[in-house]
Amino acid sequence: MTDRPIRRALLSVSDKTGLVDFARALSERGVALISTGGTAKALKDAGLAVSDVSDVTGFPEMMDGRVKTLHPSVHGGLLMIRGNEEHEKSAADHGIAPIDLLVVNLYPFEETLKKNAPHDDMIENIDVGGPAMIRGAAKNHADVTVVVDTKDYAAVLGAMDANGGATTQKFREALAAKAFARASAYDAAIASYLSRHIGESAMSFGAMSASLGQTLRYGENPHQTGSLWLTQDQRPGVATARQVQGKELSYNNINDTDAAFELVAEFDPANTAACAIIKHANPCGVAEAGDVAEAYRRALAADPVSAFGGIVAVNRTLDAEAAAEMVKIFTEVIIAPDASDEAIQIIGAKKNLRLLLTGGLPDTRAGGLIVKSVAGGLLMQSRDNVVVDDLELKVVTKRTPTSAELADLLFAMRVVKHVKSNAIVYAKGGATVGIGAGQMSRVDSARIAVTKAEEIAREAGRTDSPTKGSVVASDAFFPFADGLLTAIQAGATAAIQPGGSVRDNEVVNVADEHGIAMILMGVRHFRH
Repeated sequence: MTDRPIRRALLSVSDKTGLVDFARALSERGVALISTGGTAKALKDAGLAVSDVSDVTGFPEMMDGRVKTLHPSVHGGLLMIRGNEEHEKSAADHGIAPIDLLVVNLYPFEETLKKNAPHDDMIENIDVGGPAMIRGAAKNHADVTVVVDTKDYAAVLGAMDANGGATTQKFREALAAKAFARASAYDAAIASYLSRHIGESAMSFGAMSASLGQTLRYGENPHQTGSLWLTQDQRPGVATARQVQGKELSYNNINDTDAAFELVAEFDPANTAACAIIKHANPCGVAEAGDVAEAYRRALAADPVSAFGGIVAVNRTLDAEAAAEMVKIFTEVIIAPDASDEAIQIIGAKKNLRLLLTGGLPDTRAGGLIVKSVAGGLLMQSRDNVVVDDLELKVVTKRTPTSAELADLLFAMRVVKHVKSNAIVYAKGGATVGIGAGQMSRVDSARIAVTKAEEIAREAGRTDSPTKGSVVASDAFFPFADGLLTAIQAGATAAIQPGGSVRDNEVVNVADEHGIAMILMGVRHFRH
């Protein structure tokens, strides 16, 4: 382990946050400064002594700045191994001086991407010299300190002050690891953009760009670590939301809140207010209505016991009436596109209740990737962006659904898409009345949904079954008629399912025998 003094630094940054103060602090510690383009101008304007990189290389910046640091005087200074006789002789023979500190943050490719800039602008914001220098300095971290994050400026100065103007091997190793990670994420963002630009959905080499959003207290269980990473996907949601108040989000909070918000995004706020209450990534109640408060009351009535300690998502601005209803029971998180000042004040009385505002709804039709780790690899798929309104629905029974049944069938299918498979949803009047999730048998999901609905009705003092007169949605085809028969016995009058089973005719015949209407939509929504 060897400390390495910092005597000469090269600074070339796009993000100039804290630059002048950091450079001044380096200069005060006797460090000679080299810089490029706009960075050099900013330092000179601040009255600091700085050498232009063109003075070091003997070549001017050229080709609109595309060529300025790609030179042996720069890369030799970064890559030369101190104490290596051959390296030091080569450096001396060619007039190359060592560079002890590299400070680089890259052209703002990711920020430009967020602006939906034209393709030519995206290409011009691909940094070439910066990543090359970062990789060189990080490779040679035994001798060179590399900084790619403005947040590390203070740590560098602190390390120098603690070690007589030098940095330790351990400190340099940590910064090198961060530098390689930054370069990798940057390249991944470029690769992902170019693949989308040419319409390529899968690449030969994996490329994923993400930055650490926050370290969580723990993962799914207390003995697991957890963290939230931010990608270039700018879908409004839990990862990009503003947390107005409440405790720090947990791993499970984030997972469940994402499930809730993606579900309510299926409902166009211009047409209806929608509310989803989620527990363990499954909905326990979903409803639509003319306003948010009524949608919440109806979603809560679907399963008030399971809703305790759940996640509440709405698709419209949260108002005071809805907020007053929501704080009546213990809720972990409320997520909405926005909230009125009165609603924020009401929720503020519950100091631990998290309120997240996203600024909008995610586009349910947008593409994107879903990634899951498996032993030895990653499993990737495109997002399920099929919307039932866009499908060509086919009535396959003798009876056609009534307009009321059709509205409930579409509602139920929007919900069942977000229920863990095997999934069954009973709905009536724009609200769920029974949900069966995650069972190994589809008929078991159908039965559990009915049993649960009847238990909830009894606890509410009702004698009628909530599923009587309902419709039923299935996320995949009925492999046998028994699942549909369970729904019919529960009182369902219409059904919607993907179809595609070798027994479709048998299932349709059963529907006809009992006078119910059935729609096939041709698309399944497995969710595991």
